[in-house]
Amino acid sequence: MRELSAIVSALLAPPVGPTVLATLVSAEGSSYRRPGARLLLLADSRRVGSISGGCLEEDVIARATKVRATGVAEVVVYDTTSENDLVWGVGLGCHGVVRVLIERLPPAPAWVQALARSFEKRQPTALSVIHGGEDRGSWGTRLAAPGDCPDSQRLFSETVAPPTALVIFGAGDDAQPLSRLAHELGWQVTVADPRAALATAARFPTAHRFVVGPADALVAQAAPDAATLAVVMTHHYVHDVPLLRDLLARPLAYLGLLGPRQRAEKILADLAAHGRTVTPAQRARLHAPVGLDLGADGPEQVALSMLSEMQATLAGRDARPLRERTRPIHD
Repeated sequence: MRELSAIVSALLAPPVGPTVLATLVSAEGSSYRRPGARLLLLADSRRVGSISGGCLEEDVIARATKVRATGVAEVVVYDTTSENDLVWGVGLGCHGVVRVLIERLPPAPAWVQALARSFEKRQPTALSVIHGGEDRGSWGTRLAAPGDCPDSQRLFSETVAPPTALVIFGAGDDAQPLSRLAHELGWQVTVADPRAALATAARFPTAHRFVVGPADALVAQAAPDAATLAVVMTHHYVHDVPLLRDLLARPLAYLGLLGPRQRAEKILADLAAHGRTVTPAQRARLHAPVGLDLGADGPEQVALSMLSEMQATLAGRDARPLRERTRPIHD
């Protein structure tokens, strides 16, 4: 998601010349990237995004020169199924066939403007990429139209979800690397804390939004929805109790609580003592202690542990080592 957000930002900036977009529109067998991967080539030689692990980019860039000059889209097929796929000079060994559309873009395309609005409103956007048919003039990326139907030889369709939303309840020092690393993933981060002096842009320069208010009203102010990830890490028991109380009542995509297991159990017991009994379903979806067992020590490693568990939850994976996975890496 960060890749597409960066592409959108680059295309909304004042143009310095014709831009070319390469989109991976189909993949058979194994490949480093999946359909929907994009590489934007700006006229000043800057690149945004990628379509492979770096092995196909140079050839795409060479072909993009012609597309930029003529304005005629081109489809390139890269076949790496051979055991001796040294044609690209790297011995890729992916054993797959990928199809890439290279198109010249007009300034600020309508689909780019629509994506920017949807990202801000946290709404999905349906895109279609035409990469086949006799009329090459119709090839390219556009907003999906009624009747568009996926066709591996002609049309690639995708629904682009808005950036993943993460609300960090707690603006302590250990929340800073969590916010920073989440931003690196392309997530939209909200930092919420009762302490206005801590929840600031100076301390969290990559955060998207800040929410400050009393602990018992902070969740309502932050208003996390069912697609939001949330973690409580204020380090203040009197703050964590009302925060967890209000968050457990919401259908979140993920809910984590920093701290030892005994502390979490004490909070849940306190809630029950005040008539806020936690249901088995609510308890089951509470990640406490938060994070994966990575042997983390220090704020950065703890942040990595937390984000790894969040990503696994979003993807519906169990976070086991890939060498133990018996199914393909990409579903």
